[in-house]
Amino acid sequence: MSTELKTRPVLITGAGGFVGKNLVATLKTQGYTDLILFEKEDTPETLAEACRRAAFVVHLAGINRPQSPAEFYTGNAGLTDTLLADLEAAGNPAPVLVTSSIQAALDNDYGKSKRQAEEAILAHGKRTGAPVYVFRMEGVFGKWCRPNYNSVVATFCHNIAHGLPIQVRDPDYSLPLVYIDDVIDRILEAMEEGMVVRDEEGICRIYPVHRTTLGELADTIRGFALARGGEAAKALGGDGVPTLAVPDLAADSFTKKLYSTYLSYLPTDGFAYDLTMHRDNRGSFTEFLRSPERGQVSVNISNPGIVKGNHWHHTKNEKFLVVRGEGIIRFRQIFSDEVIEYRVSGENLQVVDIPCGYTHNIENVGQGEMVTVMWANEPFDPDHPDTFPLPV
Repeated sequence: MSTELKTRPVLITGAGGFVGKNLVATLKTQGYTDLILFEKEDTPETLAEACRRAAFVVHLAGINRPQSPAEFYTGNAGLTDTLLADLEAAGNPAPVLVTSSIQAALDNDYGKSKRQAEEAILAHGKRTGAPVYVFRMEGVFGKWCRPNYNSVVATFCHNIAHGLPIQVRDPDYSLPLVYIDDVIDRILEAMEEGMVVRDEEGICRIYPVHRTTLGELADTIRGFALARGGEAAKALGGDGVPTLAVPDLAADSFTKKLYSTYLSYLPTDGFAYDLTMHRDNRGSFTEFLRSPERGQVSVNISNPGIVKGNHWHHTKNEKFLVVRGEGIIRFRQIFSDEVIEYRVSGENLQVVDIPCGYTHNIENVGQGEMVTVMWANEPFDPDHPDTFPLPV
């Protein structure tokens, strides 16, 4: 992307809204230097001057919770008409991108006002030859969306994170959703390369679209709260002890995006949560994360001279990483007398794999505490521990 394009004026209406904040933040990180931010408090004269200067227009402003249905038309279709009239009066053929809603296909006041705005943009493109991009979006979710307003995802995330109740009237209600970062990516593609995916009507679409139900959405977010424990978990009927469960964070997955969204709604005094430290005279052992797909991470602290372990596994395997102190990890294949030793230290970080079929232990040979990060390929299951005592 050329530096010249990033220095050209970009007009963004509704810049202080949910999509606007994310777009502005991203454009700044991408090196855009001339952003004209238009808000509802600004004057018609301000808009007209912005339309004279703009090299690209991103029209995000609109109304979705008016005092009366008439405001849908003035805030959506009416503002769009004013914007386009100002561009045409200035003789400015700048590309125009507008965000709309899938409700534009429905017969309600909000949908009809959005449809009118879409039609006006498309007509403007035909009249003037200006490139136009009408993005009809499913429900958008992500950080900075206003809760208890018009997004069920924002409402559920905020309320559950704050220990407040939610209402799930129809658990089977289907929800098509798009993530804010994907929305911004599609806008950037249009701005920088003119690349869009259009349907048969010429309407641009955001992708990927994630589909879930109201019940699944609520259950997933509740799981996020239970994983962290505390008061939010107690409000859901839990005991407040973290389950430590890490959700499926596969690339581009809905759960990954939803988890990031949920964390953005945590109360500012709730970023931290306590872990259960199992202490004895040897030191302590503390579970940190648990995942059925990626195993378990724990932190082991050993006092000087202490030996831990002396057991083996059939299938469970582990990785040890000493991050402070000095130790020796010893192995013995259970049918052999040969002892294998690895000296480890926080001064030289080295991962040691613990193969199946080898009894093993770890001894703190330093003067102070030894801290070891331990990963196991499966969370500990007391009913099937796959752990058998045997001295090295």
